[in-house]
Parts: sequence; C-alpha cells; structure tokens
Amino acid sequence: MVIGIVGLGLIGGSLGLDFRSQGHRVLGVSRKSETCERAISRGVADQSSVSPEILRQADVVFLCTPLGVMEAAMDEILPYLSLDAVVTDVGSVKGWVMQEIAPKWKNFVGGHPMAGTAESGIEAAQRKLFVNCAYVLTPAETTPSEAVQQVEELARSLQSHVYRCSPDEHDRAVAWISHLPVMVSASLISACIGEADQAVLELAKKLASSGFRDTSRVGGGNPELGMMMAKYNQKALVRSLYAYREQLDQAIDQIEHSDWGALEHDLHATHHNRPHFIS
Repeated sequence: MVIGIVGLGLIGGSLGLDFRSQGHRVLGVSRKSETCERAISRGVADQSSVSPEILRQADVVFLCTPLGVMEAAMDEILPYLSLDAVVTDVGSVKGWVMQEIAPKWKNFVGGHPMAGTAESGIEAAQRKLFVNCAYVLTPAETTPSEAVQQVEELARSLQSHVYRCSPDEHDRAVAWISHLPVMVSASLISACIGEADQAVLELAKKLASSGFRDTSRVGGGNPELGMMMAKYNQKALVRSLYAYREQLDQAIDQIEHSDWGALEHDLHATHHNRPHFIS
C-alpha cells in the first residue's frame, strides 16, 4: 500500500517509521525542505517533498498537521488525491474536524491515535509509539464502510486498541483524561514557580522527584498542542475545568476545617477509582 503522510512531526514521523517497517511505501509532505530531507535520512519516508503533488500515488493519506493548519493542509492536497484515496487525520479534537474537514472528501475517516511524548518534531519520531495505545475512529454516518475498514486495519497493524465513537463522545471523553490534565499540569508548574521566596523555590526545584515529574509532564509539553486542545475543544474543556475546580474547592474546605474524615473518604475513593482509568 502507498501511504501519504502530511506533517512529519512526532506522530507523522512515527507513523512513517512503523508503516515502512511493515513494507508499505510512505510518501511524506512537509512545509520545510530540511524536514523532507531528514525524513528520508531517518527512514520515515521513501519519498518526501514540500509539494503535495507527490500524493497522487497515495492509497491512504494521514493528515498529521497541527489542528490550526489542518484545514489549509486539506485544501492544498485535495487537487492531487486520486478519486478512491482515503484521508484520515490524527487530531486530538474530532467535533471540529468532522464538521469542517470531513465534508471536503467523501472517503474521510476521523481518527485520533492517543500516543505521544513531551518532545515534538521529526527528531522525536520513534518506532512502536502506538503499541497498546488507544486509536479512536469517529466516522460520519455517510463515510463509506470500506474507507473506515481500511483505516481500522492500518491502526490495528500498529498494535493499537481501536475504538469507534461519535465525535461529541470523543471530545467529551478526552476533555477529562487528556485535555484537562494538560491544563491542570500546566497550572501546577505555574503555581510552583509563583513561590515568592526564592530560597524555597530553589529548594523545591532540587527536591522535585518522581511525583512532580509524573504530574507535571503533560503541562511541560508542546505549548502549541495545549493551545489547540483549548481552542478546538473549548466547550468540553471548560466544563471539565469547572468540575475540577469544584473538587479543589472541596479539598480546600476539608483541609481548612480539619475535616479529616471527609478527606480520607475522598482519598479512599480516588485510590479505588484510579485503576479503572489505567490499564
């Protein structure tokens, strides 16, 4: 199969490495010629170009650009797609994608591989990034079943766990477990660096260990990705932030009033419930 990848960053680059290892021919498109050159040297793509004309041969095209430029990227590649080509995306928000981009192409399948690292760019690309990760598909009712099946088979070949749901269900779910954690984690970092006593702040930096590393990781990641989550999933994210603030207010009240019984009850509940989210 000939697979096109538009956007050769962490996700696009990692897809290229995995698909080429399976024997697929990969065609990469990037706005920067140096990224195209690096894609070839790193083994991400068989051919790479700044021109989307290279995609004429592609059977399936993965849109791996940031959400902010995805619509423009889609418009650029449309004239070069074969009539039977399937297009899918990897965006972390699906409602906007399915509303604004999917109608442009009959064989469009909304997708979201839920994998990543704190790094970005083609140098961060790695093999087997998607192993055991969720890969969500959000096809429209009018999406041809053959197109959905083709993307699903490719996703499964990455050893991902494939799920199908509506765009709205996806966006509400990821607001809780992906977008909210980014904002919470970023707020944690901001709160820490707001310590007025410089000596205490420097000591805190020296003492920070696994607990801080784990809880601050996503907040210290790619700022552009966090911005896109907030902008394109605004309604669901704000809803989850308000709910989180209520929980913080409750914890503050319990601690201020020495309500240790209530606090212990809540901590037991979170201890019990966390494993249901972590497989």
